[in-house]
Parts: sequence; structure tokens; C-alpha cells
Amino acid sequence: MTDTRLAPVLDRIDAELPAALDRLMELLRIQSISTDPAFKADCDKAAEWLVSDLALIGFDAAKRATPGHPMVVGHGEGAGPHVLFYGHYDVQPVDPLSEWNTAPFEPVLQDTPEHGLVIRGRGASDDKGQLMTFVEACRAWKAVHGSLPAKISFFFEGEEESGSPSLIPFMQENAEELKADIALICDTGMVAPGVPSIASQLRGMLKDEFTIIGPRIDLHSGHYGGPGLNPLKEISRIITSFHDKTGRVAVEGFYEGVHEISGEMKRQWDNCGFDEKTYLESVGYTRPHGEAGYSTLEQQWARPTLEVNGIWGGYNGAGSKTVIPSKAHCKITCRLVGDMDPDALREKVRAHVAAQLSPDAKVVWDGDLDGSPAAVMNTERPEFEAARGALTDEWDREAVLVGMGGSIPIAGFFKEVLGMDAMLIGFANDDDAIHSPNEKYNVESFHKGIRSWARILAALSE
Repeated sequence: MTDTRLAPVLDRIDAELPAALDRLMELLRIQSISTDPAFKADCDKAAEWLVSDLALIGFDAAKRATPGHPMVVGHGEGAGPHVLFYGHYDVQPVDPLSEWNTAPFEPVLQDTPEHGLVIRGRGASDDKGQLMTFVEACRAWKAVHGSLPAKISFFFEGEEESGSPSLIPFMQENAEELKADIALICDTGMVAPGVPSIASQLRGMLKDEFTIIGPRIDLHSGHYGGPGLNPLKEISRIITSFHDKTGRVAVEGFYEGVHEISGEMKRQWDNCGFDEKTYLESVGYTRPHGEAGYSTLEQQWARPTLEVNGIWGGYNGAGSKTVIPSKAHCKITCRLVGDMDPDALREKVRAHVAAQLSPDAKVVWDGDLDGSPAAVMNTERPEFEAARGALTDEWDREAVLVGMGGSIPIAGFFKEVLGMDAMLIGFANDDDAIHSPNEKYNVESFHKGIRSWARILAALSE
């Protein structure tokens, strides 16, 4: 059934695109770098800008203090379900500045041969351009109909790029106010250009670090080379033991809680337009190097990993120093899927390392524990199919349920703290250079992102 409310809203979005771009440019000029205390006032300014803009649309919005940067919370009444929209207004630092072709906080529109018109500037894609797609969709609904198609709450964070230290306490203290029927998040991308995507699962994370200790002091390799245990050799052998020849992690019990993807999910992934060759060649690979028997997308989205992120020890200066070092160090991370328990997995990894130790070698683990489980979306909820249909209509391409190799902790926090399911829909592209110099956001992503949210709101309120 066609929603007669929608067509004039989409027409309004098309007509008002230049004004929407002007508003985004204004927000992008604010240097809201959350990790650097020198930009604290700018983060405050960005929060105030959002409060003012939501108030212009008719939302009851306020800047809410935290021990760090402020949150922005806004509420608007509507006749349909209650949705909570999350985004973040803070951005990454711009270093190295010398590699930017334009000033990072003087956003510009550029016509490019590869992507057409793009918005160039820090935060264009992550996350100011994305969060404004939803704000502009609400603006169009209010302008055309004088009301919203659903009860809508906004929740904008200012510390996402600096570890979100204030997020969970704020959510706990304001749980009743923030609870809604479902959370919507626009901080993700499309699996391929022009392929609308809804995240179905996000991998979790486990971080750890260990030191192998051998002799009491660094030793002369002429005096002890041969009989002496070398911690660098020891740690290299342990690292090699983490995987078998097929790329499978060899830690006992590592795969407990891992589930195979459904046939329907695999069908969507196989037909989503993902270009494996381009994905690999763009970083200098000729083939995937992960777990045998799984496609590149399955390895990236649905399989757990154990990666060595750093290894060091001994002499690293100019020239040579003939020593057997007393210590060697290693940093590892594991990406988690399904029901994998990060705390239980930590013990399994540590037990594996202990079992590999040679006599006279000791292991010391870092005490700064950090881990979070995977987030698996409840895709059986009718909102997911409604959103899939709306996105398919807008992009004229079947919307797909995708996995994500990285972690977006807020999705899990909504479930853990507020008992809410989340739906993640974003319009970024892999080449948007988020966190890097020359960040951009395609104008098509911005324009069709606004139209997409307008359609989704209509579909959710039917």
C-alpha cells in the first residue's frame, strides 16, 4: 500500500537540498575534536548548535552536562511508535594536517570524477553528515505535515571518538527518558556503492598484552647464545602456535559461542555487490589470508579472529647490539562473534600461552582488561523488514542485511543498559577516508540518506 503522506515529503527534501547542505556545512565548521582538551569549547558549541537546530524544527531539546562533553537530548511527539535516534557530533583529530588538500574545518563541495559531487571536510561522513540525514528527514516531515510520523527522540553524544567515558553513566541515570521501542543508529556504511545496508551483527573485541621474561638481565649473545633462552624466539614460537595451517585459531575452546550464518544471510552477502578483488588489491593483497573454507565477507563479518597487533623487545637502535634480551612483548586483539564471552575467552588465550612456555620462561599479562561481546541484531523484528523495503524502494537495489567487522559499542549498550534493540543504517562508503585526511561524504549519500530516513519513518508508522 502506497503511503500518500510520503510523496510531498520527498519532494520537499529534493527542493530543500541546497539549504540542507548549507546547514551541514555550518555544523562541519565547528572543530568538535573530543579527545583534545583544547577543543572543549568547540564541542560545547557543536552541542549548542544541534540544540538550536532541533528547536527550530519543534523538538524539545537541551544540552545535558556530563563530566566530559555534553549530550544532546531532544523529544518530539508523533502518533506512531517511539524511536530513539543516536549519532555523535564529535570528530577525530585532523593530523597529519599536511596531507589535507583542503582546510579540514572549511568544508567545500567538490566535483570528483569518481564520485560526482562530494562534501569534503572533517566529520562529513563520521558522523555529522550521517546524523544530519535523519534530522533533515524530520524537518521535511514537519514542514509538509506539521507533525512527525512517529514519536521521535534524539540522543547525540560528544565523546564517541574518545572512548565514550560519560556514555554508560548518562544512559543509566536517564534510562527512563531514553527508552523507546527501538533505537536507530546512523554511523555505518554501505557494503558497496549504491547498495543500501542494514547491520545485522557487529563483532566484539578483546584486547590483551603479555610479556615473556627470560634471563634476569640482557645477556651477551657470545656468552649465552646457544644455552640461553631468548624471549624473542620464545614469543615468536608462541605467536606461531595461535593458528594452524588453515588459518583457524588453535586455542582450545576458542570457537565456543560461534554460530554459522543462515542460508538466507549467505545469499544476501553473496549477491550484495561486494567486489573482493578491489577490496584486496586496494591494500596490496592478491588473495584472502583468513580461515579456509569461508568467503572474504564471512571472514570479515561472521568469523572470530586472533590478531597480533605489535611485537617488540631487545635492541632497536641504529647498528647492532649483540644481546639476548631479558624480555619480549606482544599485543593481541580478538574479534568476537555470536555468543562468545570475552572474559571466558581471555582465560582460554592465557591458558594457551601458559601451556606453550618453555622451562625458564615466565609470562606476565597486562592488568588493563578490555573486552566487549559481539552485538547481534534482532532481525526478526518487523522494523527490519519495513526498513529493508523502504531502502530498496529508494535505492532501486535490494537492501541487504550485512555484518560488520568492526565494533560499535553503543548498539550493545542500548540492549545492555536500556533493554532496547537497535537498527543500524548508514550511507557512508568505504573510501570516505573517515579518521584520515581528506574525509568526504558523497552528496548522493547525504541526499538519498535523507530520503531513505523519510521512507523508513513512513514504513515504521504504517
